[in-house]
Amino acid sequence: MKQGGTVTMRMVSGALLVLAARLHAQEFVPPQDSGAAHGFRVGFFGFATRLGVDFAGGNQAIVSIALDAADVLTDRVRLRPSFEIGLGDSLTSYVGNLEFLYRFTPDTEVAVPYVGFGLGVWSRQRCGAAPSCPDVWAQFALGFELRLRGHMSWLLEYHGEDSLRRHRFFIGLTTRRGP
Repeated sequence: MKQGGTVTMRMVSGALLVLAARLHAQEFVPPQDSGAAHGFRVGFFGFATRLGVDFAGGNQAIVSIALDAADVLTDRVRLRPSFEIGLGDSLTSYVGNLEFLYRFTPDTEVAVPYVGFGLGVWSRQRCGAAPSCPDVWAQFALGFELRLRGHMSWLLEYHGEDSLRRHRFFIGLTTRRGP
């Protein structure tokens, strides 16, 4: 009996060792940010490069960069400065924007839709000869990010500028903070 019990214990111990070797330690996943953070937090929360088209006037091709620079009251409200250069018309145009974006889902989601409002300063080549140049424009943004891999995402955005008198559509790549 004693030998049978020893053999059984050895078999059980061996099976447990094999099973333990096959098990991996679980990775700790912190809880998602609930958006409950308060205050104004400045940081580098994302960066985007975008290409687009302006459908007003000369139908310019647009090159743009944007920086998610601060969280305002919550991690879902983002302050985003951006800069756009319009090419392809007889005059190159420039727009510097400062927008507040509301992100409907946390950055950890696969798709992050957002809406934004802000102001932009518009200028162009030979600005002194043009009436109302430079000018301050009301801005509207509507878009979404779709995760490509890791912290990289595709970005698709509509930008209504000059109180919705100009319509720009962008596609680009963006980074965002991780979980």
